[in-house]
Amino acid sequence: MESAEIRRRWLSFFEERGHTVVPSASLIADDPTLLLVPAGMVPFKPYFLGEVKPPHQRATSVQKCVRTPDIEEVGKTTRHGTFFQMCGNFSFGDYFKEGAITYAWELLTSSVADGGYGLDPERLWITVYLDDDEAEQIWREKIGVPAERIQRLGKKDNYWSMGVPGPCGPCSEINYDRGPEFGVEGGPAVNDERYVEIWNLVFMEFERGEGTGKEDFEILGELPSKNIDTGLGLERLAMILQGVQNMYETDTLRVVMDKATELTGVRYGADRGSDVSLRVVADHIRTSAMLIGDGVTPGNEGRGYVLRRIMRRAIRNMRLLGATQPVVADLIDVVVKTMGEQYPELETDRKRIETVALAEEAAFLKALKGGTNILDTAVTETKSAGGQVLSGDKAFLLHDTWGFPIDLTLEMAAEQGLSVDEAGFRRLMKEQRERAKADAKAKKSGHADLSAYRAVADNSGSTEFTGYTSTAGESTIVGLLVDGVPSPAATEGDEVEIVLDRTPFYAEGGGQLADQGRIKLDTGAVIQVRDVQQPVPGVSVHKGSVQVGEVTVGSSAYAAIDINRRRAIARAHSATHLTHQALRDALGPTAAQAGSENSPGRFRFDFGSPAAVPGTVLLDVEQKINEVLARELDVQAEVMSIDEAKKQGAIAEFGEKYGERVRVVTIGDFSKELCGGTHVHNTAQLGLVKLLGESSIGSGVRRIEALVGVDAYNFLAKEHTVVAQLQELVKGRSEELPEKISGMLAKLKDAEKEIEKFRAEKVLAAAAGLAGSAKDVRGTALVTGQVPDGTSADDLRKLVLDVRGRIQGDRPVVVALFTTANGRPLTVIATNEAARGRGLKAGDLVRTAAKTLGGGGGGKPDVAQGGGQNPDAIGDAVAAVERLVAETA
Repeated sequence: MESAEIRRRWLSFFEERGHTVVPSASLIADDPTLLLVPAGMVPFKPYFLGEVKPPHQRATSVQKCVRTPDIEEVGKTTRHGTFFQMCGNFSFGDYFKEGAITYAWELLTSSVADGGYGLDPERLWITVYLDDDEAEQIWREKIGVPAERIQRLGKKDNYWSMGVPGPCGPCSEINYDRGPEFGVEGGPAVNDERYVEIWNLVFMEFERGEGTGKEDFEILGELPSKNIDTGLGLERLAMILQGVQNMYETDTLRVVMDKATELTGVRYGADRGSDVSLRVVADHIRTSAMLIGDGVTPGNEGRGYVLRRIMRRAIRNMRLLGATQPVVADLIDVVVKTMGEQYPELETDRKRIETVALAEEAAFLKALKGGTNILDTAVTETKSAGGQVLSGDKAFLLHDTWGFPIDLTLEMAAEQGLSVDEAGFRRLMKEQRERAKADAKAKKSGHADLSAYRAVADNSGSTEFTGYTSTAGESTIVGLLVDGVPSPAATEGDEVEIVLDRTPFYAEGGGQLADQGRIKLDTGAVIQVRDVQQPVPGVSVHKGSVQVGEVTVGSSAYAAIDINRRRAIARAHSATHLTHQALRDALGPTAAQAGSENSPGRFRFDFGSPAAVPGTVLLDVEQKINEVLARELDVQAEVMSIDEAKKQGAIAEFGEKYGERVRVVTIGDFSKELCGGTHVHNTAQLGLVKLLGESSIGSGVRRIEALVGVDAYNFLAKEHTVVAQLQELVKGRSEELPEKISGMLAKLKDAEKEIEKFRAEKVLAAAAGLAGSAKDVRGTALVTGQVPDGTSADDLRKLVLDVRGRIQGDRPVVVALFTTANGRPLTVIATNEAARGRGLKAGDLVRTAAKTLGGGGGGKPDVAQGGGQNPDAIGDAVAAVERLVAETA
């Protein structure tokens, strides 16, 4: 049975039994405690906790999941994978243990003809939590499972949570006996390779607190209602139904391994080591495609680092298998074709996925070459010093400079017999992160404990934003912090953070900078607002200082924004939307937004692109934007369901979180995007947009910077002034400037060549005189001397070789000349074959001279070059060379 059919049967079975089919959520977790979705129940967590009322009492889904704690085990066992699909059925206060157990048994053991999976009931073993007598009784009496095939296990195995504070509860697992060829009998308590867990039924009735591991956490209390959360691993069931040895040989992964075999010529099953690499490639490439499909891009932090680590492990394993050319395009193609049946969006976003993946491969292959050399040198140095541990600073250098994930450094060092100082590496990483995050943290939440903001939200609710329709209005101060500490009052000169019940101030978000302005109290007090942030969702914190009077919690206030600043930012934000659409029209959907900043009169826009955008394309994009301005298109905003927005073709930013209701900003018939920012009412209000240029800011990501309105006009006015000055200088019209300036530069270049030729001839003219000044040092012709300052290293080298060639005969010759260039001494020394026969090597002589000059040097035995710091020591260097020649000759 193919994986797609397993998925279809699951959803059909539960839909027929009153469950609402819920599409898989994005792998990007909408939960501050998680980077990525690790379990099927994550999207339903607010329902289990009672934070949000569930829209349905029964639900079912096949959720995309990613887990990476056991990444080193991928490929080595039959069941460890980073990406998997979790089939789940959920009950929110509806059925409980008996219902969940009955449904599971029915679906697993019903015949294929009747819509089930057709598993042999005699091969199914059950585990329950130690003291869960109720579940054990249901399995034994209701379902009829013999007592000898029911085992009780402890908290580590049969008590489920996400590993972080949240819902939890005892669970019951269904395991499949794969037969004696997979190990000894005795049930899952004895052998989990033979008895593979396929379905976990979690009886979600408690809430857990902080803790580490699977057993060390506190149970805080009962949940508002008893719920069911079950999870069946699609890949594990596919392994059984398809009769293969492990999950890597199932239909959706085996094709990737086959492609890897085709690209490398390494046959699966021939060698355990290469088998592990093939499995790693199959698993990691599929995970990479799914992560990129959901908007994750490679980076050095958070989920971006997870993707980068996985991709780079896959690419390196292909190299270990013998691949010498780029391989990611072929592998990604197979994944998209295979998984596209279950997730059609992969085909829709194919170009973007390929673009991001190929850019990361190109960056890593370049880094791998340079980083491997650095690692090899570090390994050699460590071993030479008698060490067995690669230092943390070397591992950090590889990560920071060459993009080596730490696990890659660990693997490569282990292959050469060394361990790595992980503690030292992680300390350096922590220091770097703390430095990088310090400014952002201070900007976002000042120095206040986030609990202070949460307390305001709990007491007063969310801040109502009125800024879409008004720029000023009455409000009440519901929260006040002074120097990051909650306070009932503040006085003149205090730095404060103010929370209002309603505000026209836009809090920074979605790439748009915050509003600035003033808050005035009835008492005459005035707060100058410099910034507005939302450190916790729904709470707008106004940061500023008290200019006049005293501010107290509960006071009535009048909040007014700086209208000119708001209008300038709105123009920039609308221009960003126009730029996004114009770029997509020019480059295709791969030019997806990757970030932006909209500030007064200017904006920057980041987008996906594997290469620089040609200047002609950028000009076309700029022209198209300004043509739209001239069309005077209306800009409208409308709130609708996320499904309706998608139907209308609204563009969503990858990685952004959207609720069920979204705000859609439409610019005439040109642009439609999900956006919570402020905008102009008509494109004519933008006046003018000027793109300043584009540049790379990372692997596969480009940045455009631009000016809008008056700022764009001022820029062009300055440009016009510069052009006018150039016209006056070259005595030509503006359209003639490129040709005339190009001609001038060509003449200047020719003149520089002539000057260089003259200088070289002048230097070489001294060759005959220098050759004639050779001294006899114990049978060796030695020429030493200092040539005019400013002689280039290239000219000095030519002169030395010319002098050496002018001294006829078979006797040994050494030529050592010195000069000063840019205030530093320089020497070139050459020897002939006869001199080298006496042990006079140019490299040895240069090192002696350079040491005297306070520097270093080296080269080949026949010619070498060196330099130093002290030009006054040239005389001493000449003497040192003469002594060494006398001693050696």
